[in-house]
Amino acid sequence: MSDPVDLKIPPLSSVAVSLYFPNISPTTTWHNDARQTGYLAEGNVADAAELKDAKPLPSRVFLDEILVDAAPGSRAVVTFGDSITDGDGSSPDKNHRWPDILAERLVKSGANVAVVNEGISGARVLRDRMGDNALARFDRDVLTQPHADTVTLMMGINDVGWPDTVLVPKGEPAPSADDVIAGYKQLIARAHEHGLKIIGVTLTPFEDTFHGTPLFGYYNEEKEAKRAAINNWIRSSGEFDGVIDFDAMTRDPADPKHIKAEYDKGDHLHPNDAGYAAMAQGIDLSILGVK
Repeated sequence: MSDPVDLKIPPLSSVAVSLYFPNISPTTTWHNDARQTGYLAEGNVADAAELKDAKPLPSRVFLDEILVDAAPGSRAVVTFGDSITDGDGSSPDKNHRWPDILAERLVKSGANVAVVNEGISGARVLRDRMGDNALARFDRDVLTQPHADTVTLMMGINDVGWPDTVLVPKGEPAPSADDVIAGYKQLIARAHEHGLKIIGVTLTPFEDTFHGTPLFGYYNEEKEAKRAAINNWIRSSGEFDGVIDFDAMTRDPADPKHIKAEYDKGDHLHPNDAGYAAMAQGIDLSILGVK
């Protein structure tokens, strides 16, 4: 376990981006679970120092990414995942996602390593729906990132949990653990082909996920067996260049199928701020090439 991270540390820098659209424009890009407040205002106020009568917007529209100058020799780690990487359950406007806290740790270490968060809530390895599937977006979101030499892969729980819920079309076949693993193997091969190190991240506990909601059914014992098989492969196959065991860090010792109560957002799937902090603190930085 690494030294504790002070969650009161402010962001290293703040960037305000204003966009003006003279006509009604479709949201060609949309980050639903941004965990960061944006604002909508009428008229061309792109250069205004203050937005008056603006309406808060919990999602981010149009803006995809910002490229910044970096010191010579800098490199990047891409965190490729779903809602748990996207930060669902973390406090809005606080930058308490686990990739945020990992980035703070890397700064404290003195390493010139950036963290590029490519988590999309609802993402799956094998199928589209809430965004493109992992196999389809890997080139765009990982391989084209400047100076990226390492990618962490934490995805698959939605492939396991979504079938037989209202989230998927009726009759869509449920993938097996081997199907998800086959997807992992393709991503590993593509990362290695492009000279990237790829770190496997275990899937966190999800017993009783969405209990009492229309999404209940996301978890059952058959799905838990798939998660266990996938995690066993991540840990033991040797296919990844390293493993981050978020399952071990977040599970309840008295009920390993369930997330620790103190780390639970409340839906039994997504961590809260304390859970994300524990996950980021538990990463051995040497696995990311940092001494």
